[in-house]
Amino acid sequence: MSDAAAPLPDDSALVQRSIAGDMRAFELLYRKHVGRVYGAILRIVGMNHARAEELTQDAFVRAWQKIGGFRFESAFSTWLYRLGVNTALMDLRGSGSEQNVEDDVLELAAGGEVPFCAAERSDLEQAVAKLPPRARAVLVLHDVEGWKHEEIARELGMAVGSSKAQLHRARGLMRRVLGDAA
Repeated sequence: MSDAAAPLPDDSALVQRSIAGDMRAFELLYRKHVGRVYGAILRIVGMNHARAEELTQDAFVRAWQKIGGFRFESAFSTWLYRLGVNTALMDLRGSGSEQNVEDDVLELAAGGEVPFCAAERSDLEQAVAKLPPRARAVLVLHDVEGWKHEEIARELGMAVGSSKAQLHRARGLMRRVLGDAA
């Protein structure tokens, strides 16, 4: 029987081996979970593929550094996914992205063009990518990832009411942008 036919160990076994310093086990965890982590980060950073790739790598470096603290209280995939999302959110907070948010909102509301990465994306992806960074993060975390406003507020360092207001704003901008595209 070849190695290709052998089933992969479950996450718990791979995590235990990784905690013991087995880089190959961690590589298997990486290959198993990189797609989901990258997808979440990509949505938060507004479909900026290069930035999402960089932040995904950062998330996995952090995971390797922190894997010894994994307590097996939840699924490893949940822990890793949350670490990836938090990496993207920390980048959002650290980038000073709120400096020009009001200008972005006014430009979108006036029908102005905000650049986006790839012309072949769907209208929905384009509309999400055009949102101001914090409004986009709240929309993705709430409507796509299913987070509660309390979690979003805590992670983004804002009041719960601000999270709700950002979601309302993001949905309104989405309706406007998607309505204009129709």
